[in-house]
Amino acid sequence: MNIFEETKYIMNKYDVHPNKKLGQNFLFDEQSLQTIAQDVTEEDTVIEIGPGLGTLTAILAEKANKVIAIELDGNMVNILKKRFKLYNNVQIIQDDILNVDIDKIAPKAKVVANLPYYITTSIITKLIKTNIKEITILIQKEVAERICAEPGTKKAGAITYFVRYYADSKIIANVPKEYFIPSPEVESSIVKIIKKDKKAVEINNENLFFEIIKINFTQRRKTILNSLSSIISKEVLKNILKECKINENVRGENLSIDQFAMIANKYEELKDNNKRA
Repeated sequence: MNIFEETKYIMNKYDVHPNKKLGQNFLFDEQSLQTIAQDVTEEDTVIEIGPGLGTLTAILAEKANKVIAIELDGNMVNILKKRFKLYNNVQIIQDDILNVDIDKIAPKAKVVANLPYYITTSIITKLIKTNIKEITILIQKEVAERICAEPGTKKAGAITYFVRYYADSKIIANVPKEYFIPSPEVESSIVKIIKKDKKAVEINNENLFFEIIKINFTQRRKTILNSLSSIISKEVLKNILKECKINENVRGENLSIDQFAMIANKYEELKDNNKRA
């Protein structure tokens, strides 16, 4: 029985109807599944987010020391518990990954996941802020390209700079939509994210840094002077841009992560100086 037949068998056995609201699309291509799991070793603890029917879980359980599968859907949890009841290295947790303290349950784990498209950015943001060092995720191709884009290019977005600040990322494979049940409307990609030992740039105020980037990309057609004038007065901003040797008429989407860092640090310095004055 191949994985496609196995998936159909389990769906029929348990009368499974993929929950569109939860973004359930079951991957049945063995090569893609093996690619997601390829860097897992027998020494690893692996956190799997959204295991669904357990297709990837079964592969991980054969390779890893321990698999912690976190699933929100109660119907899937019941299937997983029955399927893996004889496995002593698989732990099933029913919860929303956004509510789970990952550093508490497995701070040195690797993460693998076939992420629901509607919540991809929120999950990535959470994971990168934990102590997890290595993340392999299957996500919408367009989002994957944005995450892995070079800052300052047309495909880049706020998430590009966020991920680049903490980690290195690359697309390791593309997955056609025909490899899922049901087929999603878009293509998918497998992305590997590896945390940096040292953050990409030195920042005095991370919240300000990310706020500046976020504001810029919500108004990406505006010049950097106009987009950031909502939080920094134009007079002050002009001086900051001049000191940073950044053309005030350039669009923020064309700036590098270092240039955003310079703007944030200069503005933070000005605020600190004003407080002491």
